[in-house]
Amino acid sequence: MTHPKLLCFAGSNRSGSFNATLAGAMAKQLSLLDCEVTLISLQDYPLPLFDQDEEAEKGVPDNAQKLAKLLASHDGIFIASPEYNGSLTPLLKNTLDWISRVPASEPHPFKNPVFAIGGASPGGLGGIRGLAHLRQVLVSLGALVLPQQVSVAAAHSAFDELGDLSDSRSAAFLSDVASSLLAHSKRF
Repeated sequence: MTHPKLLCFAGSNRSGSFNATLAGAMAKQLSLLDCEVTLISLQDYPLPLFDQDEEAEKGVPDNAQKLAKLLASHDGIFIASPEYNGSLTPLLKNTLDWISRVPASEPHPFKNPVFAIGGASPGGLGGIRGLAHLRQVLVSLGALVLPQQVSVAAAHSAFDELGDLSDSRSAAFLSDVASSLLAHSKRF
């Protein structure tokens, strides 16, 4: 029996990012389950600002092609996204835009894996407004996004020194999302 392959990453590459910590907590949670986990940083896949003229002149950047293959090679994907002005981050939106420009391949980077999302924010809403926009973008790209999500408020004090969620309610949401992502990844 093969173990589902799950990918985790954050839509932020800021030093000390709460969402990178959340992606790490999810990777840790998933590693306790019956699956193979990969944790990446978008910092390792720099991309220029999306520009159709640049695309026409130079083609789709290598890093966008690498990310598309990476997404397509996994059964499930967890994205931890900060909220910027009530939406997703420019880094994440630009990354998704470039990946969507990769010529059709089998398997497809958005249609074959199952997606789960989460967010962490120092504010009281835990990035929930940005998650609504992220969900909308992923669905428009053909992704199946699970209804469960994790939203961590007061992120500046939500994680312990090991990067785990210290609040039992937030930890329960994280566990629920991890279990759901694993269960749905096994179906596809």
